[in-house]
Amino acid sequence: MDRIQAMEVFSRVAELGSFSRAAEQLNLPPATVTNAIQALEKHIGVRLLQRTTRKVTLTDEGITYLDRCTRLLAEFEDVDALFQHDQLQPRGVIRVDLPERLAHMVVIPALPDFFAQYPNLRLKLSATDRFIDLIGEAVDCAVRVGALSDSSLIARRIGSLEQINCAAKSYLDRYGRPQTLSDLQHHMAVNYFSSRTGRDLGWEYMEGGEPRFLKLPGLISVASSDAYLASCGAGLGLIQAPRFGLEDLLKSGAVEEVLQDFKPAPLPISVVYAHNKHLSPRVRVFVDWIAKLLAARYS
Repeated sequence: MDRIQAMEVFSRVAELGSFSRAAEQLNLPPATVTNAIQALEKHIGVRLLQRTTRKVTLTDEGITYLDRCTRLLAEFEDVDALFQHDQLQPRGVIRVDLPERLAHMVVIPALPDFFAQYPNLRLKLSATDRFIDLIGEAVDCAVRVGALSDSSLIARRIGSLEQINCAAKSYLDRYGRPQTLSDLQHHMAVNYFSSRTGRDLGWEYMEGGEPRFLKLPGLISVASSDAYLASCGAGLGLIQAPRFGLEDLLKSGAVEEVLQDFKPAPLPISVVYAHNKHLSPRVRVFVDWIAKLLAARYS
């Protein structure tokens, strides 16, 4: 077995946490999988996997090696794809990161259509509001909502999300409905803190076409869009959030919009990928698909 095949075997064992399941998926004899890992460990001189009767786990060296294997195997796939005649049917795994609510409410429900078009592709999808390092975490592309600050990424602007100020009816019945910015001194916010800096983001409003920020007190700070909306629903304070996903709550009256003349700026939506990464056919078709999906709703 050559080195690339051994890396593929190692990656599958690491992913599944099992030699036998990896052998089954790869259609190889279990002894072949075991011998491949042993030969790989002997060649590089470190133990990659800890084996017990119940599970297989990565050593610290194994974690590092898996990260490099993942990148190298993806590059090998991309090189092969350059010379495939059937470019309309790319194959392989695409590693994607999406904002939590956008993934749950828009992208994942539409994925059956994507897989119907590209049956040879697989997604490894993370749905989180955490700011990730695309290169460091071996992610092929991501959708980001908000201003972009990483100049090392190529960004494809898709559209924007209207933002509103709102709160639960229970909160507004208790504290009143603010009519002006000065009324905010009598209110609390559910604060949202940056996963990069740990600091609470300010309460934003527009003045003369420029964003301005206020600091509002709050009982809770969160770093997840789901937690943000849940805190709003619990009556813990005012929030600023995209209108998308709030329509049903607004219609039911459980949540009310306030300060309509002092809304924050719309949030840009972009698809991003690494500047120094060749955009392989498998990644390109996903970027084109998700750009079309989101642009239809938010452009």
